[in-house]
Amino acid sequence: MLWDNLIVATKFFIEIAVELTVLFIGIIFLVGLIQEYVPEETIKKALGGQNKVIGSVLGAGFGALTPFCSCSTVPLLLGMLKAGVSFAATMAFLFSSPLLNPVIISMFIILMGWKIAALYFTVTFVSTIVIGLLLDRLGFSSQIKSVTVVRNICDCEQEINAKSRIQRSAVFAFSLFRQLVPYLLIGAGIGAFIHGFVPTEIISRLAGQDNPLAVPVAAIIGVPIYIRAETMIPIGLALIEKGMSVGAVLALIIGGAGASIPEITLLSSIFKKNLLAAFVMTVFSIAVVAGYLANMLTL
Repeated sequence: MLWDNLIVATKFFIEIAVELTVLFIGIIFLVGLIQEYVPEETIKKALGGQNKVIGSVLGAGFGALTPFCSCSTVPLLLGMLKAGVSFAATMAFLFSSPLLNPVIISMFIILMGWKIAALYFTVTFVSTIVIGLLLDRLGFSSQIKSVTVVRNICDCEQEINAKSRIQRSAVFAFSLFRQLVPYLLIGAGIGAFIHGFVPTEIISRLAGQDNPLAVPVAAIIGVPIYIRAETMIPIGLALIEKGMSVGAVLALIIGGAGASIPEITLLSSIFKKNLLAAFVMTVFSIAVVAGYLANMLTL
């Protein structure tokens, strides 16, 4: 019995790890090409030159193209604020960046199907725009602390031909992949263990469709945990196969990827306490709404 479980777990680990490795490198390379042809400074100027609604849509879209964890978004957020980008657009970027990127969406499509991927993208993307505009309308822009930004200036000229851009995109892809691969392997390993050894009835009873509190509890658990969506999705797949509701898994992924104690600590140097509290509650709310909608979709 133990040997059979080990074989099942090992097979799951190998399949998921190989599949996600190919996906990561390919998608991150494409993101690198996009960033080569659409530089960050150009995006900042575009965001700063639009009205708040259009700026928020573009901010959420920019966030969706940046394959960074929640903590990595904070320096970019600060740079956008200092560049004159509207508060609504920067908030939309802050919420969307760790939750929406081509890698995460592709993982959802491959591992959980296009319906769940579409629901996740739609709810998260629309919510980030609406929340950004709402926080701006409620005057939370006054909750930004005064912070000095020190910029690095490089006098060297970089080649901008197609070959050099492809080379830099490839370097970017493999460099970022080396940073992500531990999270990928950890997620695949935990998922494989759950898939092979955790009894189905335990997860089904605690976090299945029949437990109406499974979604908010999963969101609460996810918020203080520092976990990337790329790590959590393979784990979530195993949990779903063991009986956990899709909604609870989505709530856990959004809560864990959208906010974390390290990120909240970083944001406390930029945000005053009211905006910080609004940030945490927003992530929690998005997680709960997406979770319940996912359960309704999969009934």
